[in-house]
Amino acid sequence: MIDRDAMKVLRVLRDNGYAGYLVGGGVRDLYLGKCPKDFDISTDARPGQIRKLFRNSRTIGRRFRLVQVFFHGKEIEVSTLRSLSEYDIDGPEVVLAPNNTYGSLAEDAQRRDLTVNGLFYEIENNTIIDYVGGIEDLDKSVVQFVGEPERRITRDPVRMLRAIRHAGRLGFSIAPASWDAICSNHEKLSLCPPSRIRDEFFKDLHSAALADWLELALDSELFFDIFAIYRTALFKKSDSGELSYREQLLSLVKVIDRVSLLAKESRRVTLRNDFLLALILIPWANARFDLVNQRLKGAAAFKFSKILREELDRELGAQLNLRRSIRQEMVTLLASLPQFLAHHKENSWPKWLRKKSYFKSCSLFCELYSEAITGGDETDLYLSPLKKEIQRSENMKSSRSKGRGRRKKGYNPAFSSKKKGIFGLKKS
Repeated sequence: MIDRDAMKVLRVLRDNGYAGYLVGGGVRDLYLGKCPKDFDISTDARPGQIRKLFRNSRTIGRRFRLVQVFFHGKEIEVSTLRSLSEYDIDGPEVVLAPNNTYGSLAEDAQRRDLTVNGLFYEIENNTIIDYVGGIEDLDKSVVQFVGEPERRITRDPVRMLRAIRHAGRLGFSIAPASWDAICSNHEKLSLCPPSRIRDEFFKDLHSAALADWLELALDSELFFDIFAIYRTALFKKSDSGELSYREQLLSLVKVIDRVSLLAKESRRVTLRNDFLLALILIPWANARFDLVNQRLKGAAAFKFSKILREELDRELGAQLNLRRSIRQEMVTLLASLPQFLAHHKENSWPKWLRKKSYFKSCSLFCELYSEAITGGDETDLYLSPLKKEIQRSENMKSSRSKGRGRRKKGYNPAFSSKKKGIFGLKKS
């Protein structure tokens, strides 16, 4: 089950006198009998020495230098074993201390965020090396921090997101000491750069385990440190008398998980981040603007879109460091939802609406929301709209490839051989 190219990297390191180990989530997944998504490697070789061994590589990273080795569309990260002294045991209480020194295997294990990710696999003797009790926690289905939880969270608050992610994905519980530390320190997440929080959240957005993640994030209140706009919205009562805003959010997240699972199984098309993020924001928009009951046209609709954009820019754009294009796509999906819901109920789509560039994405957005709110057979839920979207992308690709080098019927080049001459002028 170990990737062939990862084995090649390990053998090259070994043959050149360096120690190499599979580390982290790859070892965890192999122990659980799952096929790992990524294979990361640690070695006692320095970044410059690794680069000399692999010409197909590059060095990345600011806080700590890593080497990426490239193989036919994929990359394997190779890192040098790091020192314990500059991490969490001694030193001042600061967030994200600099990482500049190298260390031993035991020291590197103590640097890992979670015990289940602190494992090393050595190919020579087919042995898992465990300094932090990760095997015991895997056997007990428990997630916990390496070392003292409060200190580990202070050094890097993003570890809280990783803890609830792995607990959600693996179906594990979080150890009481680690859970208490997360609940009492969740507000420290705001000390991290917005781009790091955004990137970590996007991993969960496509994980197909977002519902489990959300339950833990809500219980620990980490969710409100990512989406501050939801601090009051989830506790309001829905005016429609149907699902509460919290229930709406949970239903939408389950739909996102099913969409992500379908995308993984088909190995073709995944929905964009802005599309999925806009789905998550529908309950907030309902609580804030009574979105689905808006019936605006013309100038009033344009004004509402502008208000919605300003609210998103102020409440979420800076907090997650979202690009302007992503924010605009989200506003288009949200602002168009009431109109599409009205036509969806009547099952009539005006010709002028079908010609809009945003019609297919907004209609899919509307259908997924409707199915999340009304419920239905989970095995058939949302499948048809997503397959339509997949088919559409395939048709676009095939039409582009077929259309290359061919002239549209009825069109001729400027210098035509027809009697009408050049640019429609008659020949003299």
